[in-house]
Amino acid sequence: MPTNNDQPRVLVVDDEPLVRATLAQALHDEGFSVAQANGPEQALELFKSQPFPVVFADAVMPGISGIGLLQKIKEADPDTQVILMAGQGSLDTAIMALRFGANEYVMKPFDNITQVADMARQSLDKLQQIRENELQIAELQRQIVQLEAANREFKELSIRDGLTGLFNHRYLLASLAVEVSRAERHGREFSVIFLDLDHFKQYNDSHGHPQGDQLLKTLGLIIRERLRTADILARYGGEEFTVILPETPKADAVKVARSIRSLIECYPFPGCETQPGGNVTASLGVASFPSDGTDSKSLLEMADKALYRAKQEGRNRVCVAGQ
Repeated sequence: MPTNNDQPRVLVVDDEPLVRATLAQALHDEGFSVAQANGPEQALELFKSQPFPVVFADAVMPGISGIGLLQKIKEADPDTQVILMAGQGSLDTAIMALRFGANEYVMKPFDNITQVADMARQSLDKLQQIRENELQIAELQRQIVQLEAANREFKELSIRDGLTGLFNHRYLLASLAVEVSRAERHGREFSVIFLDLDHFKQYNDSHGHPQGDQLLKTLGLIIRERLRTADILARYGGEEFTVILPETPKADAVKVARSIRSLIECYPFPGCETQPGGNVTASLGVASFPSDGTDSKSLLEMADKALYRAKQEGRNRVCVAGQ
């Protein structure tokens, strides 16, 4: 026989002492740890102190009905296996109790008392299966949460530049297509800024690629601070960056570009004194929808041409498409 600590606990509830004692003894002989209650009120007090996995309860008792006791037990612990004991006159009540969450019913008087012990074991097996299922569901939910987080991370990585953490070239093109479509639909303007660091190769040659990489990271932060939340900043490639300014006419975009140029020139980048003029600088080109292009490709080309002109005219300046 198992030890007391290992004995499965059963509560027997019946207002008839003989029935209660007979059932309790039979369950005890089969290795169960049995508590007895003479009615629903005492049963609920016992249950509050320590819930029982299996409860045998008479279907008809004074005070709270068997169904009422069943409902209160299920409220306290929905997994508790409740077995209603019914006489011939209370069979309808027992059947009704099944609709209210009873797990089984047994008829009194008992034809075979060992049947009750078998029923208790089956109920414990069912409870064990329920708990194993709950653990499996909880583990599955945990795995789903992890998978969703991994998917979000993968998606984020797929649209981010590995060095700067800014949006990458692919995301830029997709966002630009969306912005063109939105602007066409609502008849609005928006602008694009193309930026390229001046003499970046010289900086890398002087200070090494790790410091050059750090400069690009810092540059991304400087530009981002000047932009609105809705603006999209991407690393186009190498030392080139692109900004999409939704619902921004050309004149306002030029102001933003000039502000960014000034911030870069004034920022104390490590080693900036080795650059021409003693500062890290950038050249910028601005183009706007729809005046400079009505599709992604033409807008980028016009902004790039304006940037090229800024380089030709001496660098560290902003040039505007169409001007």
